[in-house]
Amino acid sequence: MPIPRVYSLLPASHREGVLVLLSASTPCPGLFYATPAKDGILSRIRIPGGILNSKQCGAIAVIADMYGGYVDVTNRANLQIREISQGINAEVLKQLQDLGLGSRNPMIDHIRNIMSSPTAGIDSQEIIDTRPLVQGWDDYLAAHSELAGLSAKFSVCFDGGGLVSVSDRLNDILFAAILIDHNVYFRLHLSIGEKGKPPSDVGIIVTPDECLLVLAALADVYLAHIDTSSKRKPRLREVINSLGCDHYLQKVEKRLPFSWKRFKQSLVKKDQRSSYIGIHPQRQPGLFYIGVVLPLGRLESQQIRSLGDLAAKFGSGTIRLTPWQNLLITDIPQQYVADVQSEIIGLGLDFAVTNIKSALVACSGKRGCAASATDTKAHALALSDYLQTRVKLNCPINIHFTGCEKSCAQHHSSDITLLGVKNGNIESYHIYVGDGDNHEKFGRLLYQNVSFKELPSLIEKMLNVYKSYRIHADESFKEFSYRYGITPLKELFSQHTYNLHTSAVCN
Repeated sequence: MPIPRVYSLLPASHREGVLVLLSASTPCPGLFYATPAKDGILSRIRIPGGILNSKQCGAIAVIADMYGGYVDVTNRANLQIREISQGINAEVLKQLQDLGLGSRNPMIDHIRNIMSSPTAGIDSQEIIDTRPLVQGWDDYLAAHSELAGLSAKFSVCFDGGGLVSVSDRLNDILFAAILIDHNVYFRLHLSIGEKGKPPSDVGIIVTPDECLLVLAALADVYLAHIDTSSKRKPRLREVINSLGCDHYLQKVEKRLPFSWKRFKQSLVKKDQRSSYIGIHPQRQPGLFYIGVVLPLGRLESQQIRSLGDLAAKFGSGTIRLTPWQNLLITDIPQQYVADVQSEIIGLGLDFAVTNIKSALVACSGKRGCAASATDTKAHALALSDYLQTRVKLNCPINIHFTGCEKSCAQHHSSDITLLGVKNGNIESYHIYVGDGDNHEKFGRLLYQNVSFKELPSLIEKMLNVYKSYRIHADESFKEFSYRYGITPLKELFSQHTYNLHTSAVCN
């Protein structure tokens, strides 16, 4: 890690004692240091809450052009500039900071992006606008360099209780809004127990004004129980499990100017992965947002530049990235909606929820990662092109390509998971469906070692059988598949044949 460059970008008030932290850390991909990947240098830009303005979009496009890369939206609503030929120089980094891209304190820029619903502040059903809380926690991080000792994966999420929920995302800490006697509270959730599980409700509620105090105390207790000089920082979950959740919360409470308020009531989590795609009215009368499908989260530099210009011309100049690797253009007056639609199509993008790409996810694959067994990005795009004219959907199907067991692109279960494996010299996939019976990571194993040559026609058959045998039009693929055991499900898929162009069995 190039310490002098990062150090020189720090305000004088933050420099004292930071070299120890810098030299001890093992950063995740960031903006202020070069991170090698198989396909070149990778730079990650934290976008708190996923919100960008048009000037920032233009600056990102310039960086991608200047350094020969392209832009990916990640599953934390970050941006990654990939395949960079050389590290971004300090002068350009300072320009990005001046535009609000990258933390004003590079010491904490490696910490995971702060997550919130992409429709915060514009969702007519939300309980509270969480954008001020996102900004408040980001400001607190920047003002406290000692928090550079946190795990790079110390992740925080605010869910305002609206239609587009992020409460099922994997985060260390979740504040989920709830109304109690017409008063707004947040239910505190913490990552405890097994790895890979969403945070659990710990039966505590806090007011919006108390959230940042609780976060500061949670971070303080964490730092008090780890070796901050160690390169490998434990996850918050590990520290909580080591101390015991009740004991950890007692230590947090001692640091607070108030006592915990207890509240126990089941909370139904929403799965709204693609409810934001397409055209939607905002809570502000006469304004709309459009959810745009990005094929596997990828944007060419000209596309992100043009989207920023489009947002400035017809809206408020705001683009919002989503944790599902798509984006929103917001604040569009009704009379301009058709114009924006036309411009989006002209950029080679789409806004149809029925687009197979709307819930298609893939990791970087073997071109960008040495751990991957298969070329997931190329295979995912080829599959979507194949299915686009052969299977008509009325709701999104979440198909997840992962090149290895780490499952970097998506941590929760999907409708269909395709795990890349090497079968001799042939790139193959194990196919999983829905949720597992015994907490299997990818769901229930349906097929093994399916070559990519065989894969498109098999997935086509699976989707068309689902359409024919689902109970009603709103039954998801995951719900449909779970009604059958694995053997009956395989028999169902094997006993039907299709005309590739008419899909005769399909409704």
